[in-house]
Amino acid sequence: MSTPSVEITDQGLADAAASLVEKLVGDQAASKLAAGDPTLWGPDAEPEASKRLAWTRLHETSRPLVDELTALRRELHDDGVDRVVLAGMGGSSLAPEVICATRSGAEFGGEFPLVVLDTTDPGQVSDALAGDLSRTVLVVSSKSGGTVETDSQRRIFAQVFEANGIDAGSRMVAVTDPGTGLGDLARDQGFRRLVEADPGVGGRYSALTAFGLVPSALTGVDVGALLDEAAEAAPALAQDAADNPAIVLAAAMAAAHAAGAEKVVLADTGSGLIGFGNWAEQLIAESTGKQGTGLLPVVVEGSPTSDPGNAPGFADAGPDATPIALGPAAGGARMSVTGSLGGQFLLWETAVALAGRLLGINPFDQPDVESAKQATRDLLTEVGSGGSSGSAEGDEAVLTDGPVEVRVAGDASWLGSPATLGAALQALVDATPDAGYIAIQAYLDRLDDASFATLRPELASITGIQTTFGWGPRFLHSTGQYHKGGHQNGAFLQVTGSVADDLAIPGQPFSFGTLEHAQARGDAGVLAAPKNGGTARPVLRLHLADRAAGLVAVANAVREMQRSGTRPVDGEVSR
Repeated sequence: MSTPSVEITDQGLADAAASLVEKLVGDQAASKLAAGDPTLWGPDAEPEASKRLAWTRLHETSRPLVDELTALRRELHDDGVDRVVLAGMGGSSLAPEVICATRSGAEFGGEFPLVVLDTTDPGQVSDALAGDLSRTVLVVSSKSGGTVETDSQRRIFAQVFEANGIDAGSRMVAVTDPGTGLGDLARDQGFRRLVEADPGVGGRYSALTAFGLVPSALTGVDVGALLDEAAEAAPALAQDAADNPAIVLAAAMAAAHAAGAEKVVLADTGSGLIGFGNWAEQLIAESTGKQGTGLLPVVVEGSPTSDPGNAPGFADAGPDATPIALGPAAGGARMSVTGSLGGQFLLWETAVALAGRLLGINPFDQPDVESAKQATRDLLTEVGSGGSSGSAEGDEAVLTDGPVEVRVAGDASWLGSPATLGAALQALVDATPDAGYIAIQAYLDRLDDASFATLRPELASITGIQTTFGWGPRFLHSTGQYHKGGHQNGAFLQVTGSVADDLAIPGQPFSFGTLEHAQARGDAGVLAAPKNGGTARPVLRLHLADRAAGLVAVANAVREMQRSGTRPVDGEVSR
């Protein structure tokens, strides 16, 4: 095992962080956090913090799950069930996806892959349903017990199980907090197992709770070893010492933020932790992005063996961003973070909580998440009463360029009168605030439409603006909080696609396709609305009437921007 290590490779940043390291050590912040002290973030945060600090002891308190889950996996295998599908969003899916991707090799005993279903896209839901149902168990994972995406996925799996002569309850494992409707449903319908998670842990801090461990263990991952890694790291992370890696990481991020680097750029430089940046993205964005401040995580292209030097936004990051190598130090990185998977879960959770103290925010609430959910519910209510607001055609296109319909949410004065798709994209770039960012939000199938993610490096390279990419609606449970509650300097490129074969949601008056488009439109409306007396932010909506042709058209339009001279001059890498 490898205990976590943090190295600041930029001397200027190290000097700036030194006083904050001293402050955290002097305040005994690390030891108080490890002891569950809820006063660290001030009196306003104390009521919430007092209910959200059990994650600091999960390497001990989650131990009883190991034998229980080993027995459950053996029981399922005895029945010929060895395909695991996870219906979950945000904290319920991101950690198990990283765990299973990292520990899926034969060396670690993970013989069977995990199918992660964290979407409402009908195509991706259909793909999950198309697997061998005779060998499938569905893990229904929701902290609140009422997550609309997860409930919809459960409903259609139950219907398809029964249609194939399979008792649905016997093929479902529920993971939820005590006292939720999902728990009641699991008991009433005879689910194979109900596992109640620790209610003293928030969703994004739940990697080592039942939410992270149940689906991982059912695929064969040795979750006991994961807890061992966290236990090995825990003593060092609880020390009030200048070499505590969590204190160093928290102080460096806060010092960079104070100097204007509000963005944290993450690239894998050989960590061996597959997809770890996507998990860290949620933790950082939801914990810090509020009260008009925060740290915006930007996950750039990287792999366990790659150097991120050519990933736009990393080595060429401007003064508004801090490049962090997840793995050995690499060109352009100002910091590097290494260590085992279990150790890094605890390291980043501790560091982000301590960074919240330095930033003056409560890292355990998410005050702006509900707004998009409510907007979605309002649109779906209209659909249920006979309206059509949940469809992509609920607002008018300002222009149609081939297979792409260009729409806009809220104030459109920034857009002007573009004649082409490329001109509309250029208008969005021009409307991005100084030192701002562009967020690409793709409400598409992240398996079949995976190539669309290449738009992030293309746009970042051409514009020199820090650019994020998120699959909808899953990003609503991660960076969505930052977009609405953090620095109000974003510009948003939202993409939806036509649905060739929609899926009805049993017992609901709307389909998966309608739900997906309602989520997109609802969030676009919230993003475009002025917040706290500020100005409206630009939200460009592209609807692909033909997904395949539309993806090509958007990519070509972005490349045309490059040919027309949009690329910043040498040295101008940030706005």
